[in-house]
Amino acid sequence: VPVVFLTNAGNCLPSAKARELSQALELQVSPEQVILSYSPLQLFSQFHQRCMLVDGQGPVEENARNLGFKHVVTIEALRKAYPLLDMVDLSRRPKELPPPTTGFPTIEGIILFGEPVRWETSLQLITDVLLSNGNPGAELQDVPYPHLPILACNMDLLWMAEAKMPRLGHGTFLLCLESIYKKVTGRELKYEALIGKPSPVTYHYAQYLIQQQAEKQGWKAPIRHLYAVGDNPMSDVYGANLYNNYLKSAQQNQVQAGLKRIPQAACPQPELSLGLRNDCNNSVECCQSILVCTGVYRHNSDVPKKTAGAVFHGHRDFCFDPSLVEASYVVQDVDHAVQLAFKKENWS
Repeated sequence: VPVVFLTNAGNCLPSAKARELSQALELQVSPEQVILSYSPLQLFSQFHQRCMLVDGQGPVEENARNLGFKHVVTIEALRKAYPLLDMVDLSRRPKELPPPTTGFPTIEGIILFGEPVRWETSLQLITDVLLSNGNPGAELQDVPYPHLPILACNMDLLWMAEAKMPRLGHGTFLLCLESIYKKVTGRELKYEALIGKPSPVTYHYAQYLIQQQAEKQGWKAPIRHLYAVGDNPMSDVYGANLYNNYLKSAQQNQVQAGLKRIPQAACPQPELSLGLRNDCNNSVECCQSILVCTGVYRHNSDVPKKTAGAVFHGHRDFCFDPSLVEASYVVQDVDHAVQLAFKKENWS
């Protein structure tokens, strides 16, 4: 059965995540089956030749280059080039006035892979880059608007780890950056793209890889149904349901109507999404969402369905529709989800 593992993690290489999954599941998972939050960025070729500031954890520079970006600057490199910008941590402030920086490239865009370790440093330096139009060492003149393009991966406000309560995710970092930018400039921070779950671009990409697998495995019958299993109603279920709406609209040959139903920040470049759709076999009819109770979501029979999850944790650019966070099915765990899919497809 063609399977992809769709994660909003963005702090590692696909090969590393594939090894981790292979060991955990005791089956062979290939890097081609892994979609990290940033994976669809390889489709954004119009930015691959620009000088891009990258932020996040893990091998962010290597990740960016593997995606096709040719000119990459890290937050750490920017901090070292302009040491007077990072002033919150007293222990890292320069003891003497450093010489002026020369020869540092003008930054032409920003990639936010995921939450950084030192939020105050990243928030300060990214704000500096936006306010200076890519020249953070310069004296502040008129604030440019529209600002430099921002490509952001992973909008999860919360995520579940070993702690009893959910942890703050990259969506929280984005919320901080948006609030700071608006407070300082009086204008809204805009994104060139928001990818990772629940963006339809990411589910498009997942469908594309699943259909590639089916072809390699020699499937004769076209794939009609996708099953999206996850533990987070605000990203996994919302994204699957949003993509299901998109498939339904596409089925009815109402492409324009379908794009209007998708928040523009989620798919700001319709031609990109449509180009990917042309690469996909259009046989897929629906995307069923299956919610498991082993992560962010905890089933509580005392909570009425319609009030559960009433606080919208999704990104501000995604309009809240309560029906989108209601899963097609709720099961205990992934094993039950797989058995449900097999039953729905009449597989023994």
